[in-house]
Amino acid sequence: METIHIETESKNYNVFLGEGVTKEIPAFLTNRLPNLTKILVITDETVAALHLGELLTALKPWNPAVFTAPGGEKAKTFEVYYNACSAALENRLDRHSVILSFGGGAVGDLSGFVAASYMRGISFIQIPTTILAHDSAVGGKVAINHPLGKNMIGAFHQPEAVFYDLNWLKTLSKQEIRSGFAEVIKHALIFDADFYEWLYTNIHHLDELTFDQLSEFLQKGIRIKNEFVSRDEKEAGIRAYLNFGHTLGHAIEAEMGYGNFTHGESVMIGMIFALKVSQELLNLSFDLDKFISWVESLGYQTKIPSQLAVDALISRMKQDKKSIGESVRFVLLEQVGEPVLKKISDSLLLEKINCYLKGDIS
Repeated sequence: METIHIETESKNYNVFLGEGVTKEIPAFLTNRLPNLTKILVITDETVAALHLGELLTALKPWNPAVFTAPGGEKAKTFEVYYNACSAALENRLDRHSVILSFGGGAVGDLSGFVAASYMRGISFIQIPTTILAHDSAVGGKVAINHPLGKNMIGAFHQPEAVFYDLNWLKTLSKQEIRSGFAEVIKHALIFDADFYEWLYTNIHHLDELTFDQLSEFLQKGIRIKNEFVSRDEKEAGIRAYLNFGHTLGHAIEAEMGYGNFTHGESVMIGMIFALKVSQELLNLSFDLDKFISWVESLGYQTKIPSQLAVDALISRMKQDKKSIGESVRFVLLEQVGEPVLKKISDSLLLEKINCYLKGDIS
């Protein structure tokens, strides 16, 4: 088991990562939350069918209640949030209760926002079951979606701990693995050129990942996440760099309909666009053709879906959390590991997206 210490202004906590770390949860609950009254497990339909029984066995002394959300981004609606809060009330959770988030990034966002708002804030613990959640489970950003924007209704609420059991990853689909690995690549590009080279050199088939490879890149990604979160918990500055690829990515995800195009695959397209723009505006030295060939060999789509309208994408980007007023701000790279925030005008953005759609950014 690896222990990664996360430090933020409001709370310090640990990420416990390894095979079988779920068995450590009961001792943690007893020692860290000695006055614990009730547990509510929030999960989704897919994870519940695969793994809930094993978790409930470990938690049997507390007889936890369970709320099961729909799978994926469908978990992050106002209706599901309301129903989850209702479950907390019906089970009489109080300020000494804890919510356990058991699932991927969407379940973590939902659970964390319920915990942040229920009785003005109660404890929660992240138990991620996807690669994607190595990013979302750390750092305390929790939210639900609005039809006009992804993650626009939310809070900053740090967990008590993260238990990242690699055994849960064995049942992931290829699509979910691709979605999560895109965030791993993002961490490398914004922080560590050597890590990017390691990924490029060692990861050739996402359906043949070893546990050593999983452990290596998940640890590295979480440590990189902490580098930004520890210095900027509320995203007043450098934490925004973690949104590399997300401005266009979120717009694609929303326009395609939440759940129809995965988060990571949308972000991959956004990263390629940001890399192209970085070459044009900031003289980024980067072999983009090599990068595109690599990620395409891993199964990623690298072009904006042809059915999406440019004007609609730009409108979505103006609603992005990094935007100021109606100016779109992009995370770009001066070099790999050197991100910057740059405001891009509507006319330039329109020009670059149209060029991207034609296969040319110049």
